[in-house]
Amino acid sequence: ANVRVRSLCKIGLDFFEFLKETNRTSITDKDQLKYIYNTEFRKNKDPSFGSVLYSLKVTNKITRRHNTIRFNATGFHCKSKHGYSSLQFSKLHNVIIPCYCLFTHSRHPSLLPVLFLHAAKRRMYLKLSSYLMQATLLPMNHNLCSFCTHRAQFIADKHGISISCDQPFENGKLRLPFYSFQQCVIKLKVENTGTEPVYFTYYTPLHWLKYFTLMDEHKVTKLKPLLLKPGDSYEIQVLFNCSLVGLYPATLAFEFKPDLQVSTAFYIVRFIEAHCITSLGLELAPEAPYKPRSLPAWKADFPCEIVDGQPPEGYHPFLSMLLIQTVVLKKYQIPAYMNQLIQSLKRPASFPDKRALLESPLSWENYTEKFQLLLYLEELQMEVDIKRYNIPNDEKDYAVMYKDPHNKKLLVLEVPGVSENRPSVLRGDQLLVCPVGETKVKYRGYVHSVQLDQVKLGFSSELLDRFIEGMQFSVEFTINRLTVRLQHRAAELAATYRLGQVLFPAAPPFASQQTKLPGLKLFDWKLERNPEQYQAVQHIVAGSSKPAPYLVFGPPGTGKTVTMVEAIKQIEKTEQSCHILACAPSNSAADLLCRKILEHVDEHKVYRMYATSRDPKMVPEELKACSNLVGDSYIYPAKEELMKYRIMVTTLLTAGRLVTGGIPSGHFTHMFVDEAGHAVETECVIPLAGLLNAESGQVVLAGDPKQLGPILRSPFALKFDMGMSLLERLMTNFPVYCKEDGVFNNCFVTKLLCNYRSHPAILKVPNELFYDGELQVCADEILRNSYCGWEYLPKMVMMLLLVETNMAATQDFCFIFNEKVNTLYTFNVAVTRAKALLIVVGNPVVLNTDPTWGHFIKYCQDEGGYTGFTHVEEDEDVVARLAALSIEIEVETAESAMQQHVDPEWRQ
Repeated sequence: ANVRVRSLCKIGLDFFEFLKETNRTSITDKDQLKYIYNTEFRKNKDPSFGSVLYSLKVTNKITRRHNTIRFNATGFHCKSKHGYSSLQFSKLHNVIIPCYCLFTHSRHPSLLPVLFLHAAKRRMYLKLSSYLMQATLLPMNHNLCSFCTHRAQFIADKHGISISCDQPFENGKLRLPFYSFQQCVIKLKVENTGTEPVYFTYYTPLHWLKYFTLMDEHKVTKLKPLLLKPGDSYEIQVLFNCSLVGLYPATLAFEFKPDLQVSTAFYIVRFIEAHCITSLGLELAPEAPYKPRSLPAWKADFPCEIVDGQPPEGYHPFLSMLLIQTVVLKKYQIPAYMNQLIQSLKRPASFPDKRALLESPLSWENYTEKFQLLLYLEELQMEVDIKRYNIPNDEKDYAVMYKDPHNKKLLVLEVPGVSENRPSVLRGDQLLVCPVGETKVKYRGYVHSVQLDQVKLGFSSELLDRFIEGMQFSVEFTINRLTVRLQHRAAELAATYRLGQVLFPAAPPFASQQTKLPGLKLFDWKLERNPEQYQAVQHIVAGSSKPAPYLVFGPPGTGKTVTMVEAIKQIEKTEQSCHILACAPSNSAADLLCRKILEHVDEHKVYRMYATSRDPKMVPEELKACSNLVGDSYIYPAKEELMKYRIMVTTLLTAGRLVTGGIPSGHFTHMFVDEAGHAVETECVIPLAGLLNAESGQVVLAGDPKQLGPILRSPFALKFDMGMSLLERLMTNFPVYCKEDGVFNNCFVTKLLCNYRSHPAILKVPNELFYDGELQVCADEILRNSYCGWEYLPKMVMMLLLVETNMAATQDFCFIFNEKVNTLYTFNVAVTRAKALLIVVGNPVVLNTDPTWGHFIKYCQDEGGYTGFTHVEEDEDVVARLAALSIEIEVETAESAMQQHVDPEWRQ
């Protein structure tokens, strides 16, 4: 038995090394790891993933909590006497390092099997790699230098032999841009410029696509070598013929010998990149090479006077005085030690206590302190990201404002991209301006409105009086700290109001036996035909999970929101003393909740409370009568008035105003949070901490942990699990929300199974990958089939995969252009939005490096719904591996990955 366990552990070790080689050690989801194991690593051969997992578990090489697998770093440092793990050492005898990988300067060269290659080409691989093998045995910090040296050796002309072209090579590479539907012939000249004869013995592409053809008059091979006397030259033609847009690289290796008897061969390598473009592509081509924005030099802020400006209507203090601020919202200024902590996180150094706090699992004991530390990290990154929009910058030396033609008290600032949240600016936000050449005074401007590529700003009369057309300013954008301050307070108040049993729930004994479910006549009668929805409403009304939250989850189109709304209506109808708070992360989601509630509840019982940052023009007409919008201003009634409403609808952040206003804990008997999977946990806690009575109150969360979670900017906040929503954390870490014997405990959680949105062909892959194959197709047959007859479908199926970058969805069909292909749930979000037609435009070579997209592409191909680029390589496995290689950019940038995604350099 021990021998068997050791054998399986070795396979587990090899699998971990495989994940390292493919940069996927961050994956912790068991199902995804199993998919990679079966489809890429073992190809469904014995032993099974489960048996390997068990052996790793009993030998303490992994920790497993429900569906989350984490490899223990200390268990995977098994080195041989040569310093390599068992996987690496065993493979060194049978593999080579492809020169193409080394020539890209990758720090993580892949190891490729070569036994399947043609014998001559295999010998070429092995001989070329022998020059490089020694480099792999050096310490990592020497590798890059060694690779550079060997690359120079390979591309250099040597022993009198030169390889040139009618177009110049640059550092051994020939780049050829040409229009699609053209043929291209490249003539390579092999010339002996030396004083001794040399044999030209062999040449081959080390990897190539079908679009390249190599020809030479004498058909040189090892059996037919060509003698090149001094002064002789020989032509080789490379024909490229392709009508598909893309970049097509080929690596050519040439072998020579001074004589054919005992001499050692030498090699010269050349690279060819054919770039097939269209006239439109040429027009949109970059003007300069991409380079990441480098780390800016830190500059101290000089002390200066700040002259306050004019806030928009609705921000005036007297309008808010009715709702008296009784619970203090502190400043929560970033501690002085944070910059030092960040440096220690980048490089192991000091601050062991704070590092230990961040690295430790979240618990009730460290809840407040850990989340506040994460919030500081996130805020610091927000500040860095917003500064990229400051003026002066790389594109502008100064900014010019002009007076608003409709309101002379406002100045208008052009901000390209502001309507796309580049930068994110809301009504009421602030920025600072300073006339060019001045340093002693800055003027604070308040955002009154955001319109396309401009913002309208309210400044003091002092600036307006001296303002003249053409006046030049420097501009500083600032973040709105209110959002993080509310989250800081929520993390504190969670402890004050003892929400431990809500945030770290345990199952009450005999919960299912104690709950008597009510018989209900639903407002939306269609829900009565759906057993999961009806059952969820019953349990929520009965309060079967209290004090633990009740969870409703499922993919888009399964009716999470209508289930929540039905439960709200039933509680309002049946419980005379109830007061309900319904929240969502965004205004649009909160508006949807309110609309649906008003379908059956008197509007005098419902209050939709907006924040002053909401543009009054964005408030739906049908909600104005029951909202706090009066004219163009927002009012906040006294708490006594607010407490009269049966149902309050707000965003999560705006609910913090109710806490500040002193609404007593326990007033709201029920709290509903829709789209809970999208919110940071501390956002989700804002309406709970200070308003919820943990013993008597009922919390209901709806969302989908298999969709995209909260969006964060700080890489450290992401690393230490702040990107996990409260909904996902509960479903991952607490037994009451996990399946037992294949079923969920309906007293605590309901999984909605009926999908009312998508055609079965669209739903099939997400259903298999994310929902255990349990989803049922219930979409309207006419609607879901409405595009089946579309003439451009290659086959009458709902998937059309073309060739890939944002998602734009309409009501019935969806285009996907994925900028980030390495995020598992990005795929799920995109695909499950479509109803009757799904079109994916992408690069299949890149997409296939991700197992989820690869599964989807194969499905499209199997069903005949794939068209466009098809790569048929001579050595398919080699090309597939090469396509997975990535080049590391060794330029430090202070911006977050999110900022680079939102506002990439190429936008400029």
